Amino acid sequence: MIRFALRCAKAHEFESWFKDGGAYDRMATAGLVECPVCGDTKVAKALMTPRIAKTPGVKGRPDPAEATPPPTPAKAPAPAPAPAASGAIPAQVLSMLQRLRAEVEKNCDYVGRDFAEEARRIHNGESENRGIYGEASEEEAEALREEGIGVASLPWVPRSDG
Repeated sequence: MIRFALRCAKAHEFESWFKDGGAYDRMATAGLVECPVCGDTKVAKALMTPRIAKTPGVKGRPDPAEATPPPTPAKAPAPAPAPAASGAIPAQVLSMLQRLRAEVEKNCDYVGRDFAEEARRIHNGESENRGIYGEASEEEAEALREEGIGVASLPWVPRSDG
């Protein structure tokens, strides 16, 4: 595995891991590497410091076996409480959810409040097998799961185009 420092065309910097340098090249060329902040796929490697492993026995480099263990850290403070669910969604998350919504709307049929019934019809072979989305109560979704019908609840954010 290799970690690259990356920068999008809008100058957002981030890091990502790849199987090897060739994997990064193939994914970047195919437009599969995207900025987590703005979604830009025009991404390039940024300048980064190399990580050099220390080899035991090399003059001037300590032998890891002889190194003293780091001191035991003091007890960490309690984590800060998570922000309330009603708080603002970070821009990066909002952007990803908007892209998810666009993909669902592009590739699935909207069935509205008939979601549970249509999901059952598809599951039972009474309706065309296809992706659907719509509304269902938590009780309806749980009943579908108990029947072995795969469903997922998605946060439905406003479209990115307004």
